[in-house]
Amino acid sequence: MNSLEKQQEKPPILITEVGPRDGLQNEATSLSLTTKVQFINALSKTGVPEIEAGAFVSPKAIPKMADSDEVFRNISKIEGVTYSALVPNERGLDRALDVGVQKVAVFTAASNSFTLHNIHSTVEESINRLRPVVVRARRNNLKTRGYISTAVFCPYEGRIPPSRVVDVMRQLVALGIEEIALGETLGKASPRDISLLLDHVYAEVPTVRIVLHLHDTYGMAIANARTAWQQYGVVNFDASAGGLGGCPYAPGASGNVATENLVSAFKASGAIVSVDETRVVEAARPIFKELGRNMLSKPFNVAEATGKVRLAAP
Repeated sequence: MNSLEKQQEKPPILITEVGPRDGLQNEATSLSLTTKVQFINALSKTGVPEIEAGAFVSPKAIPKMADSDEVFRNISKIEGVTYSALVPNERGLDRALDVGVQKVAVFTAASNSFTLHNIHSTVEESINRLRPVVVRARRNNLKTRGYISTAVFCPYEGRIPPSRVVDVMRQLVALGIEEIALGETLGKASPRDISLLLDHVYAEVPTVRIVLHLHDTYGMAIANARTAWQQYGVVNFDASAGGLGGCPYAPGASGNVATENLVSAFKASGAIVSVDETRVVEAARPIFKELGRNMLSKPFNVAEATGKVRLAAP
């Protein structure tokens, strides 16, 4: 059996498209409800199994997500695609339940300094705050995800010990959260850093579903994703069409890894991925046109990776 056949024995790569939420919430330009709905509808046809379509947060805190209720009411949902949302508290959960959200994400971090800047609480306080949200979400048969930001580096504390990440994970798993998204918030980590983190994670919390949420500030996101896949069997990754995103509480951090680049790289490595990267680019183009800037993704050769028509991401 050759190496390509061995790679194809692995489970398929599953991409959660986070552009409509994590991407757009950090943009200076506010997009119309119609534009957001069209963006999500176009992404629904790309083959991604999940789209994080909004956030039920305070409009004062994140004004770009103030219309998430109307977004969920107006999108054309496709069978087989999960439409999820970020939910910080029980009030947000009420809104999510009213519009039929299928999966909710709660969030904390591995760094007290980060949570204090971001949500004005310590890590412990943030976990206590999200506990009733998770209990009610499970009672309503919603799937749950827990974000842990600053899983490798913090803009205020520097390198984060993996043991601290594991401690937060244990607390989230104890609440019944089914999926943990490890946020490489600064985009500063190397494959060696990712390996060190995952060595600890799988030694201590081996059964939880792990997602890597990678930023691409220093161009290392794809190398990190490949390391997680090839060496640890991670198949769940967040990505953002065109590289939308960033973090207002992580100075200097650029956008999430571009969905089209991550998909192209995995296909070139022999992985099975259901996503059509050409459609991702097509979905993102109108967004970047309205934002008045170019995509943050790197040019790629789709023909080389998949045998399809050549397309360069702008």
